[in-house]
Amino acid sequence: MSRTVGIILIIIGAAMVIWTGFTYTKKEKIIDAGPLQISADRQKTVNWPPYAGGILLIGGIVIVVTSKKTA
Repeated sequence: MSRTVGIILIIIGAAMVIWTGFTYTKKEKIIDAGPLQISADRQKTVNWPPYAGGILLIGGIVIVVTSKKTA
């Protein structure tokens, strides 16, 4: 079980190091006056520091290396 968690952390950590964020589009209401509604698409960005991915990557490697092998 811990070996699987370690592998998942390695994959997530590597992805976070390679891609340091993502952008998505959200529809926001600008005017909402009875039957009249005006909305606009706004781009939102989610960023994280690359060292966060590095920490997950190193943690995953440590878990995989220290986990007991089952026969």
